[in-house]
Amino acid sequence: MPDASKTLLARILDRVFPKVPDFFQMLTEQNLKVVHTVDLLVEYMEHDGPAVADALKLDVHEADLIKARNLHELNDAFSTPIDREDIYRAITALDDIVMYCKTTVHEMDVLGVAPDAFMRDISQNIKDGVNALAKGFALLGNKPAEAAQYADAARKAERHAEKQYRIALSTLFEGNDYVNMFKRREIYRHLTNAAHHMAQCANTLHDIVVKIS
Repeated sequence: MPDASKTLLARILDRVFPKVPDFFQMLTEQNLKVVHTVDLLVEYMEHDGPAVADALKLDVHEADLIKARNLHELNDAFSTPIDREDIYRAITALDDIVMYCKTTVHEMDVLGVAPDAFMRDISQNIKDGVNALAKGFALLGNKPAEAAQYADAARKAERHAEKQYRIALSTLFEGNDYVNMFKRREIYRHLTNAAHHMAQCANTLHDIVVKIS
């Protein structure tokens, strides 16, 4: 009888004070999936193989499931350990990085564009940035003050990507193969869009650090 009463009390308390999901762990898990996706992007830029492209598409699907789960938990959460809007911004920015990786590889395949040195360099910049983001978000739960340096590192990686993009465009438009120019410009733009959302996620990470440190 006492055990049954305790169980009933626990149920009542769960209804009044619902357990808060571990959003720090959930964001860390999503970051690690983004890292894996970008690793596949870099591998594709280095080897241009259909097997890598297929693996990336599958990885994007798995990343989408994680994003959907995180958003569902956020929508249902009674309370959150950090600002709800910041969690939403982080979830969606991370997903945007993944989506632009997918779009990049898909359009390279459709347009018949082979990787070049600029694409490899920009992809590596994105890899450096998302690796920094993963380290930063992993620290939020116990060492938030230390996470700020990784937000700065991700923004620095985005600036490097943007610089490579400008150099790529100036080099690309020196020739007269206009079809090739416009095809490659589209790929460069997708990559820099991925870098831009990486920087947005870094800004969100920094905002969270400021609020909870």
